[in-house]
Amino acid sequence: MKTTGNTMLVTGGGSGIGRALAQRFHDLGNTVIVAGRTAATLEETIAGRAGMHALTFDASDPASIAALAEEAIARFPALNILFNNAGIMQREDLTRKGDTSIAERTITTNLLAPIRLTDALVTHLSAQPDAAIINTTSGLAFVPLIGTPSYNASKAALHSWTVSLRAQLAGTIEVIELAPPAVRTELTPGQSTRENYMPLEDYVAEVMALFHTVPTPPEILVETVKFLRYAEREGRFDETVKAISAL
Repeated sequence: MKTTGNTMLVTGGGSGIGRALAQRFHDLGNTVIVAGRTAATLEETIAGRAGMHALTFDASDPASIAALAEEAIARFPALNILFNNAGIMQREDLTRKGDTSIAERTITTNLLAPIRLTDALVTHLSAQPDAAIINTTSGLAFVPLIGTPSYNASKAALHSWTVSLRAQLAGTIEVIELAPPAVRTELTPGQSTRENYMPLEDYVAEVMALFHTVPTPPEILVETVKFLRYAEREGRFDETVKAISAL
């Protein structure tokens, strides 16, 4: 993937990994559009940065996703990179009857939204030079954290879907998976202060170095996340499930 001279749409660009990577790609000379639900946080992301733009949308609403794609194409016809990064993570108790609202919201935001936005933009992207789609999954796509079952499942499904997408778009659009470890963001309350999580600045620096690798790896994996990514391959899946859940 080219790292400069692109026009990129980054969902979830109002905070965390999305904001940090959007700003780093902008620093490299890309035009970057950040998209999310909350206009105020998006404006914070782009403040003082010419060539960065903000669009609001609701990842849970198919009509809003369609409108985002339509506006992005109309305003930024050179759009050639889609970065599906928006996501939510919540704990669930499956031991007693409750409701399925967390599961429904999680799957809608983490899985259906990137599928819908990719569908809305794939024809446009196919006609652009140096086109790419980046999907953010998680280390938990490969080893589940017991307390967040729907999050794990949504990211595992997005990983699988990304593999198929990459094969179908081979030779037309480059497809890259970004699988973070536990990073100090506010994806969950208090997460940004957990000392055993990877500092956001360190994560972003390592990710950007990997994006500069030629050719770009199909999976962007910092060293920390390989403990999860390769657990099953290395025959330590069950013990790794127990280990991360104990934390």
